[in-house]
Amino acid sequence: MVISRNLSAYDGVPPAEGENRKLAGGPLYELAKIQALTEQPDTVKLWTARCRRDAANLTLDPADLGGLIRELASSDYRDSEWCDNGKDYWAACDAYTLTRSEFNEYAGKWFRIEYFLKFAESRTGKLVLMVSCHASN
Repeated sequence: MVISRNLSAYDGVPPAEGENRKLAGGPLYELAKIQALTEQPDTVKLWTARCRRDAANLTLDPADLGGLIRELASSDYRDSEWCDNGKDYWAACDAYTLTRSEFNEYAGKWFRIEYFLKFAESRTGKLVLMVSCHASN
């Protein structure tokens, strides 16, 4: 029997295999608190291998991701769901989308970029666990 541990501040039990991961009634965390956490050094942790790969592909470090989180508004909220890190650890996460214009110096023009950010507050309340951070244009 595999015991899944919840490392997020959300008080709940991770789903069993095959159960629905979505969580109703979100957002689960107060966005202003998460944003304040990102202002502290070393509080944004790239919690999954996929997040680390996506951040590297976007050439974003944890501080950059904290900056994106600080740009979020409550209206950017999408949904909430349980996410795992592939090591039997789980976090209940809030997902947001952030749309902004960014200048691409190689193309010499502005592009509209939509970032998808999924994160949780750690059980201790001292970390932001980044689960996903990809972009589309």
